[in-house]
Amino acid sequence: MNLHKKNFFLTGAPSSGKTTVIKKIIKGLDHPANGFYTEEERIEGRRVGFVMNTLDGKKGYLAHQDIKSIFHIRRYGVSIENIEAIAVPSITPISRNIIILDEIGKMECFSEIFKGAAIRALDSPNIVIGTITLGGDDFILKIKEREDMEIHEVTPDNRDFLPEIILEKVSELLRMEG
Repeated sequence: MNLHKKNFFLTGAPSSGKTTVIKKIIKGLDHPANGFYTEEERIEGRRVGFVMNTLDGKKGYLAHQDIKSIFHIRRYGVSIENIEAIAVPSITPISRNIIILDEIGKMECFSEIFKGAAIRALDSPNIVIGTITLGGDDFILKIKEREDMEIHEVTPDNRDFLPEIILEKVSELLRMEG
């Protein structure tokens, strides 16, 4: 095992199951954690937005078709205010907690404050488990090139056993840290 990798990230096509894998990992953690994950909001089967959920119970829209914003992706207006009020504080390193960061993507990266917080989390001694968009701009590509990143692409073939693989790597790392 590569000893210096402590940031475990999932990537994959939209709807490949990244958040489902992250939620299974969160359920399987037996170590304190903080951070957030993002879920689609659907009405009558149609996606209308994305909700950020922190591990300590806060929630708010990352983006929604009804949000008016100068930042948008397709039909979704992006809430910079919510990114900075909900996601950013949730990924602040706390003692030896594991940080959940779902996701480093185009919407989140409209916020410079979020980008700074993501780098601080990745640079911290804390283990970070997250998702990162497929492809991406220079900022996202630089993160993917980091020496301390281990990135797994989520596919229909591996999404059922990926949580177990990541949880095993994390417990191994925690045992080594002792």
